[in-house]
Order: sequence, then structure tokens, then C-alpha cells
Amino acid sequence: MQKLRNVNRNIEKSSLSALSVAAIVLAPSPAAVLAQESELEEIVVYGTGIEETIPQDLSRYGNRVEVLTAEEIRQRGFVDVAQTLQMLVPGLHIRPKNGQFDYFDASLQGSRNAEILWTIDGVRITNRLYNGTSPLDTIPVHMVERIEVLKGGQGIFYGTQSVSGVVNIVTRSFQDEPDGAIGAGLNSNDGYGINAWYRGGSGSHQFVGYASRDEADGYQPWRDEDIQPSATDRNRSYDVNMIGLKYAYDLKDNSRLSVQYQYTGNELDFARAFLNFETVNARDEDILTLKYDWQATDNFGLFIKAYSHTWDTEYTRIYNTLDDSGAVTGTLRTVNDGSYWGYDDYGLNAMAKLSVGGGLETVFGLDHQNFSGADDVWRIGDLEEQVNAAFAQVRTTPQIMENTTLALGVRLNEPSNSDSSTVWNISGKHDFTDNFYFRANLGTSFRLPDAEALFLNEYYDDDNDGVPDGGWFAIGNPNLGPEESRNVNLAIGGIVGNLGYELIGFTRKITNYIDSYVPLTIAGVVGESFINSDDQVEVDGFEFIATAAFDESWRGRFAYNGTSSELNGDGIQLTGIPETELKLGVDYVSESLPFGASLSVNVVGDINARRGQVRGDYTVIDFSAYYYVGSQQENQLVLRIENLIDEVYASRVDRGTLDVAGVSYLYDHLGMRRTFHAGYTRRF
Repeated sequence: MQKLRNVNRNIEKSSLSALSVAAIVLAPSPAAVLAQESELEEIVVYGTGIEETIPQDLSRYGNRVEVLTAEEIRQRGFVDVAQTLQMLVPGLHIRPKNGQFDYFDASLQGSRNAEILWTIDGVRITNRLYNGTSPLDTIPVHMVERIEVLKGGQGIFYGTQSVSGVVNIVTRSFQDEPDGAIGAGLNSNDGYGINAWYRGGSGSHQFVGYASRDEADGYQPWRDEDIQPSATDRNRSYDVNMIGLKYAYDLKDNSRLSVQYQYTGNELDFARAFLNFETVNARDEDILTLKYDWQATDNFGLFIKAYSHTWDTEYTRIYNTLDDSGAVTGTLRTVNDGSYWGYDDYGLNAMAKLSVGGGLETVFGLDHQNFSGADDVWRIGDLEEQVNAAFAQVRTTPQIMENTTLALGVRLNEPSNSDSSTVWNISGKHDFTDNFYFRANLGTSFRLPDAEALFLNEYYDDDNDGVPDGGWFAIGNPNLGPEESRNVNLAIGGIVGNLGYELIGFTRKITNYIDSYVPLTIAGVVGESFINSDDQVEVDGFEFIATAAFDESWRGRFAYNGTSSELNGDGIQLTGIPETELKLGVDYVSESLPFGASLSVNVVGDINARRGQVRGDYTVIDFSAYYYVGSQQENQLVLRIENLIDEVYASRVDRGTLDVAGVSYLYDHLGMRRTFHAGYTRRF
């Protein structure tokens, strides 16, 4: 079998102890079956390329990595990635605003939205205009091979924004043997989805293709009393279309060239409870990637990647108009007619992996990113930023210490519009016994300012007198430096009988804090801008994660985290970050029937919401069941009941205008109400 085509090769470990740790840390997905010690003979590595194996490598050197597989997602009937993460990933808080394919608030180990890096197959999809805007509103799950969540600062390999961790979505992988699937589903929000994928190979060639369409009229995401009569579009709908193609060619037994293209075309409602006749983001998103892998010898490998990510949105906002009494007139007012906002992000990355002898190996490389973006709605000029970086990590192998692994890394970043920054990281793992280990990850990370903070230009001086028009302005600060963070992540874990567990403690301090919309005076007019302030974000918390195999049919999973995330230790939790969160579940697989079921529970504690409100303290329960039909179990039926108990909870707080009084008021966006999903998949 050729080196780079042995995608599911097995790696032998030097001891049962190391395997016990890997079984829990590398693949602790919520539905993972906790293996008996007698069965722990090998673990599966998902890829062989240098980039593909970064998460697995990092897991061996003290980093917590959660992995969700396509089968786990499919058996539970999820439609989009955000809700999958919401219910199944420990320590990652996700709060979708209005259900599937919408913006959401996120927090990983007490972080802010902007401190999580999101990637697809290693290509960043984080919004470069507004890095606090969640980027998963266009990502269905049908093309997912697995989702990897790396916790703790990951600035060495991933660069900016990976302050609290990285979420990497891996699409369907290459393989020689042909297989595929077609599927369809319905839901009770007048929604449906269809999807298909196929892959195979011949000789030196391999290919993957996938496509999907998801559409729904949606649900009413507000309480009746919060809706103004002027809002005539009262359901939040979506229309999401995706197609992807991947091709790989083995140049020799030890080298591979691959190309990948993914396109999404979507129309997504931006729901409002007042005046709204229609508000839509119509988006086209393209990701093109070219990769080259070369395993020159057993001791040296090289990886090169070039990518382009374009994200183009036309924003349309049409309001109903009111007469003097506040009644709807029937006349429409177009506020935005296809106004553009979007960005281009392209770059080049090169990495090499070298075993230097003496029980050491090193990974080193160069990274170039080029970004340009513009927004005609919230005016951001079409300006460009470049970032060049060099990075390296040195690792020990079992040749030095059989039961201990250590890694030390450093990265130098040179952005074109911000100060340079250097970050470092040291991590490791030690096996005390076959069933008990300790791991640690400490270092620094950074977050570059986004385009809004650098290039915003809501400044009007039409008469050129040097005085801002209208008595107000908001402008960016091109002299901003990056935020810097210091991270510590410590854990103990192991196996007791049929129970696998890990207790994690983490702390993080962020300095050079980018403060938004601080007062700025120009020609006697007070407006707003951005600065690097002396304020500090201080995060402290813990996680406890456990999985249990009760018998051959029943499995349990438990995850609880508590977090204090404050500014300058003022005792006030930062907006959008829950103080506590519990995720638990029970999974059942029948021994005699091709049937399984799962119950997932997400209990969220208090949250300081936007507009100064306190929200949270809600419980969402999902139930799902699947049944296989056919001699090869090629047909699968899935039923999912989302929000089983029909919990009514606020996902976000917004501000509107009363029709009659004309004054502002606060209203809650509501999380998805109870929804029934039914799906069918045929594998071939």
C-alpha cells in the first residue's frame, strides 16, 4: 500500500498505557465506546499527510482533542454543524440565534466568539471582516467526514484567533474502494433536505464529490407579544446549497497532488421583529485548495498548500412603512438593495517534518496570508492586509522517555497593518500508570484586529470643512496591535473499570485588549473608534468529562464546565459566556436488532446577554433513533426530536422600535422550538 494512500493505517504504541490515553484523548467523542483494556491494541489515525495529522500529533503532546465522526452525526439526524457542536462537544458552548443555518454565539473554555478559529480542511473560514461573527451559517453536515475540536492556545500551527482552540471540519476523505450515499429529510418547520456523495479511485487517481440542498420556511423566533404589527415576515427561513469536488493524483508511491473546490450558494433570512417585510443575506462562498504531500524518506516529509477563500454577500433590507398613527401603510421602503459585503482570503503554507535523531523530531514552516474585504452597509473600505509567519516545533519521541512526550514551539508573525508578535508553546503528557496520566499545555497566543477595527469608515464630511457631518462618526484604527494571551491548560485522566475520565483546569489572561467604540473627538465632534487598552480579560475554569460503557448496549457521557470570564477581575461575567454548562447523554445500541437511540441534554447556566440583560438557565433535550434496513444495513431511517420538552429560551437580546410610540424596546430571539426531523439515507 502506498505511503500516502494508506489513509486508515494503524499506529502501534509502545505500551498499553499510551494506548489507554490515546483512546480517551484522541477520540473522546460523546458517543465513543469506551474499550476494554484487552481490546486496546491499536488506534486509528485519520490521515497521513503532515497537515491532516496535526490534531492527532498535538493530542499525543498534551492537547485535548475532541473528534466527532460522520456516523455519530448521521445517526442523530443533525442538519447543520452548529447544532451538532451545541449538543455533542464538551466545553464548547454554542447558542444558535434562530435555529439551523444562522449566526450563533460561541465560547470554548470561557472564550469570546473571536477567540475560536474555524477551518474547513485546514482552510480558515473565520470571518475576516468581523472575527466575532460565527462562520457556520452556510455549512451543512452531509459532507463531513469528521469534526476535530482542539482545546487550548493553538497559535503555533494555526496563527491568529486560535486563542482558546480550533474547530476543524474535515470533508469526505479519499479512498480506493468506491462508496457513497444519497439521502433526504423533512422537518416540521416546512423544511426539507436532499444530499448525495460519492468517492472512489482507479490506479493513481482518486476523487470525491458531494452536493446538498437544505430549505425551510422556518419558525417564529419571537414571543407573540414582542412582534410589532409592522413585521409581516415572521418566520426565519433559509435556503442552503452546496457542491464540492476533490481530486488526488499520486505522482509516485511517496507523493500526492490534490485539488479541492467547494461552493455554497445561500439565501438566509436575518430575522427582525419590527418593520420587516424582507431582510436577506444572499451569499456565494468559494473555497479552492491545492495541496502537495511528499514523504521523501521515513525521516522527512514536506507539505505545501495554496488556498483561496472568497465570501460575497448581497444584503437586501426592505421595511414596511407606517403612517402617523403607527399603522402599516402598504408602501415599502428599500433600505438596502443588494448592498455588498464580503472578503477575499488567500494564502500559501509550507511545512516540513524531520526526524533529527537522538529521539527528537521537528516540524517547521512558513505561512503567508493575504486578506482584503469591504462592506457597503457598515462602511469598511476595500483595503488589504498581509501576514507572514515562520513557525517551528521540536518534539521528543519514546526513544528519550518511554512514558513522557514533550513539545516546544514558537511562531513569529509579521502583519502588514499591525505590530509583529511572537508566540510560544510548551506541552506534554506523562503516563504514571497504564490507566492514569497527566497532560499540560501552556504558552501564548494572539488575535489580530479584524477589518472593522482597522478600516471602518463611518465618517462623513461632505463639505470638506474638517468637521464630521451629523454630529457623530465611527472609524477604525489602522495602528492597532494584536491582542496577546497567556494560556495554561492542565489535566489528569485515565480509566477506572469501564469509566474513562478527564479533569481539566484552565486559565487565560488577555492583554493589549482591543476595546471597541471608545470615544474619540475630531474637530469638537465626539465619535467612536478602537484602541488597545490597558484592560485585561481574565479567564479561569474547569471541565470534567467522563464516558462509560455500562454493558454491550448502553453507553453514557457526561461533561460539566464552570467558567469565570471577566474584564479586570471586576466580578461581572463577559457577555455571551455561560458561567456553567452541563452536557450529558445516553446512547443505546441493540444487540439483536439493527436499532439504536440517543438522548442528549444541554443545560446552560446564567448568561449576561446583549443590551445588559441576563439570560440563560435553560435546558435543551434532543432525542434521536435510527433503524437499518437491508442485508448490509445499506438503508438507514432516522428520527430526531429537537428540543424535546419545547423549552422557551432567549438565544439573544435585540433592540427594536414600537410601531405606535416610536420608542425603542428590547425583545428576545428564541432558540429553536420543538421540531421533528425524519431522514432516510441509502449507502452503496
